[in-house]
Amino acid sequence: MELLVINWSSVGLKVAQLLLSLSILVILHEFGHYITAKWFKCRVEKFYLFFDPWFSIVKKKVGETVYGIGWLPLGGYVKIAGMVDESMDKEALKQPPQSWEFRSKPAWQRLIIMLGGVTVNIILAFIIYAGILMVWGEKKIYNNSLKYGIAVEDSLMQSFGFKDGDKIISVNGKTIDNFYSVIPNLIVSDSVTVERDGKTENILLPKSLIGKLVEKKRSDAPLLGIRFPLWFGGAEKSSVASTLGMQRWDKIIKVDSVLTPYLADVARELEKKKNSTVTITFTRGQQELTSQWAIDSVGSLPAGMKIIGKPESLDTAGVLKYDVKKYGFFEALPAGVLLAGEKLGWYVDQFKKILNPSTGAYKGVGGFKAMGSVFSGDGWDWEHFWNITAFFSIILAFMNLLPIPALDGGHVLFTLGEMVTGRKPSEKFLEYAQIAGMVILLALMLYANGNDWFGWGRGK
Repeated sequence: MELLVINWSSVGLKVAQLLLSLSILVILHEFGHYITAKWFKCRVEKFYLFFDPWFSIVKKKVGETVYGIGWLPLGGYVKIAGMVDESMDKEALKQPPQSWEFRSKPAWQRLIIMLGGVTVNIILAFIIYAGILMVWGEKKIYNNSLKYGIAVEDSLMQSFGFKDGDKIISVNGKTIDNFYSVIPNLIVSDSVTVERDGKTENILLPKSLIGKLVEKKRSDAPLLGIRFPLWFGGAEKSSVASTLGMQRWDKIIKVDSVLTPYLADVARELEKKKNSTVTITFTRGQQELTSQWAIDSVGSLPAGMKIIGKPESLDTAGVLKYDVKKYGFFEALPAGVLLAGEKLGWYVDQFKKILNPSTGAYKGVGGFKAMGSVFSGDGWDWEHFWNITAFFSIILAFMNLLPIPALDGGHVLFTLGEMVTGRKPSEKFLEYAQIAGMVILLALMLYANGNDWFGWGRGK
């Protein structure tokens, strides 16, 4: 029965965005290896998007290289002659080394080839973030401008000590200027300082914060929002909301006899009034008017009703101060580098928590389902798409540098060891290391995707 309520158009849209994003990242990552291998006159035998066990969707040989698209969308690869990689081409390695083979090149050249993919991913993130800042600008809700403070939209956050109306002053002692940066900083922090009723309070966050959030839910629902009144924003044509007799900017102040100064208050009262009719009191200018609402079995707002909640409108209403700064070309480049650095720092902090079992953060490790869920399912939002793609590019660069055999970082580690000691690892050792690395990666991939679908890490 659950399949009947799946929004397949939304799922399809997310899958399409995920595939496009990964395709861009994989092609450019592998191009980094390809172009550096070519610079040092290595023969590149294959350049593939996705893996091609048994067959390819499409392939074409141009010169010495076969370019193709595989059917297994788990990444991609370039096959460089004379390199111990996932192809495990042992027969070729049994032959005497040739001048155009990877294994014949000096260590410093092999190191550059192995770092080529990561380097391209980092540069790509810089470029995408710079482009976003030029086209859409840097969006900022000034954290110290929230007139009514925050809305605590998650019961777990309430259990940690957050309250409606709190104004966040700092996270881990660091002042947060942009409200959009509060949550990313908060979930990897130990304490938050808030202003509450004119006094300063310190909220200590448990080490298990990330794990607790995962155990509770994995959704797009916000943890903390902005507190503001419910202003009527309009109604869809011929909807229930269009019959209420309300106009844009009408402000709801009561549900029956209960005062509801904020949106969250209205939502809570309507949930209590399921399957009933309530009297809504609202203001229009200096007038106080009423409207009768028939509340459904869920306790939601009338069908087709829009509310005023966009930052631009809330700025107009004096609830907050919102700004969009668009960058010129020469401003955007260094700003893009700084933004990518901030994202990398945040991800490294998160990764540390995943490695610490006491946080329970490993329970939130996800695979392709989790990756796809971060894309928009309501329409193709290019700004969001490029933001996610840039962040994925940073993650891909970081993860590839981990010193695990079969990843770029494993090859880099062995090559650096060779440069320091002057001793090159044997091809037999590299083969065994490659197999071990592939087993580790397959196990991690199985765990992550099993966690996605079956909640393995959460004890389900």
